[in-house]
Amino acid sequence: VIVVPQNTLEMKVTNNNYWDPNNLTFQEIKILGLLQELLSLRVLQDNVEQNSTHKISYDPENKVAVIRGLQLELGKSYTLSWTLRSSISEKFDCYPGMDASKEKCEELGCVWTEDTSNSGVPYCHYLNADNGYSITDVRYTASGVRANLTFNRSIRKAFENATPPIGTLGLEVKYHSNHMLQFKIYDQANPRYEVPVPLNLPTAPEGSGQQRLYDLLLRSKPFGIQVRRRSTGTIIWDSQLPTFTFSDQFIQISTRLASQYLFGFGEHEHRAFRRDMGWHTWGMFTRDQPPGYKMNSYGFQPFYMCLEEDGNAHGVLLLNSNAMDVTFQPTPALTYRTVGGILDFYMVLGPTPELVVQEYTELIGRPFLPPYWSLGFQLCRYGYSNDSEIAQLVEDMKAAKIPHDVQYSDIDYMVRQMDFTLSPHFSSLPGLIEKIQREGMRFILILDPAIAANESNYLAFTRGLEKDVFIKWPNSNDIVYGKVWPDLPNVEVNNSLNWDTQVELYRAHAAFPDFFRNSTLEWWEREITEVYSNPRNASLNLKFDGIWIDMNEPSSFVNGAVEGCRNQELNFPPYLPR
Repeated sequence: VIVVPQNTLEMKVTNNNYWDPNNLTFQEIKILGLLQELLSLRVLQDNVEQNSTHKISYDPENKVAVIRGLQLELGKSYTLSWTLRSSISEKFDCYPGMDASKEKCEELGCVWTEDTSNSGVPYCHYLNADNGYSITDVRYTASGVRANLTFNRSIRKAFENATPPIGTLGLEVKYHSNHMLQFKIYDQANPRYEVPVPLNLPTAPEGSGQQRLYDLLLRSKPFGIQVRRRSTGTIIWDSQLPTFTFSDQFIQISTRLASQYLFGFGEHEHRAFRRDMGWHTWGMFTRDQPPGYKMNSYGFQPFYMCLEEDGNAHGVLLLNSNAMDVTFQPTPALTYRTVGGILDFYMVLGPTPELVVQEYTELIGRPFLPPYWSLGFQLCRYGYSNDSEIAQLVEDMKAAKIPHDVQYSDIDYMVRQMDFTLSPHFSSLPGLIEKIQREGMRFILILDPAIAANESNYLAFTRGLEKDVFIKWPNSNDIVYGKVWPDLPNVEVNNSLNWDTQVELYRAHAAFPDFFRNSTLEWWEREITEVYSNPRNASLNLKFDGIWIDMNEPSSFVNGAVEGCRNQELNFPPYLPR
């Protein structure tokens, strides 16, 4: 009896000084303890595949496979490797690119099975659980664990020619509190982009080991992290799976889930609050995309809540803002794929859904408490011609006895759609705002943080230059220019032309403020304040009650920048998220 790992049997001749006159051969092999049916067998001699007329039978009750009709000559070395029939729900995608093929799949040592009866099931899937990484140099502390992850270069990975796996990674686990832990995987040798938004974390670990709601177990080879709810024994995270990959431009990790009851991720249009686990992939990247099925929209929320089978709940945040997607499969399991950054996970243990939300918002910051009036009836649209149209609308709403608490104005009120300006067609807007406020209503103005850059005397842009607030190309003082709503000066827009032509002919260059700079916050506050109360320009005193920020994904009407992009490598990653 030989214990066989990784579905491969090595038969090596160590001593061969005997000649067999009877040409004896091994003709039958039994494999015991197979949980799935043996689907196919390859016979290799000196790494060359041999023609073999064997037959395979499988006894599912006793979990035994029998291979008959082999002709393995005594005195020769052979390698036998076999493929098991995978349960559909257990198939993890080995080549997730849109250009997957049988040839590319088998180059990775994976199996290609075309299953047209189940939509979304990957044709290319793994043979075994080995992801190539193993844990070394584990150091335990009272507040967590540190370790190294080392990659075995003999394991093939998708996209490895374009972005090879990083050989040594760091792993850091922190027990922040009894209900929250963090695990972080990063490149120890080279700094990588991390989201520059501070989280509300305790300065020192809170709670004690005896009171934690969770236990953490590190799986050494292949690498994986397992998190268990201590009170029930439910495994709520288990990433010991073959998908784990960490390279410069392709990072992937999968986890088994505690149940099918998964909520979250966004921003997308969905048909139900609960996620559909039937082989769906959803992309996440902030862009100006109106809602549409399977279209990633304005926001980016890489957070989910899972309701466990017994009703307990937990939540998981991946703090990574690079383009990514997540795939849900009926295992139940999910797979994250992203094109940069690091893996920085935060898990909150609830145990109720309400507590999960409280713990999550304690971590990232509580939502803004809206003023009471903002819960009223609001009316907003694009395309008002002048302030008289808004004034008449307000009167018409009264006459029709339609509740109307808040009125908006879109970019129509601006001069050529430029922030912090007032069009002559809306010169009576300050008085209109004060009138409807006296009647108990509120007024909201729009602002688009994309600042026109083709003007000779536009304070918002010139003061922005003085404060150095605009986003620039890396290692350069050149501003990155896009195009958004502001029009060029001294042009007459022909609205009968198609959209792209209008953008090319009429839209001004637009600069984007960098809101991570303190100077930008000061500049932004000053510009808004002078719209509300401007001692130098009394006609601009717009006493708004609120501001609607739009186009701040940021949105741009050209692909990338006006002059193209200076780093094409980043725009064409080996794996393109959905």
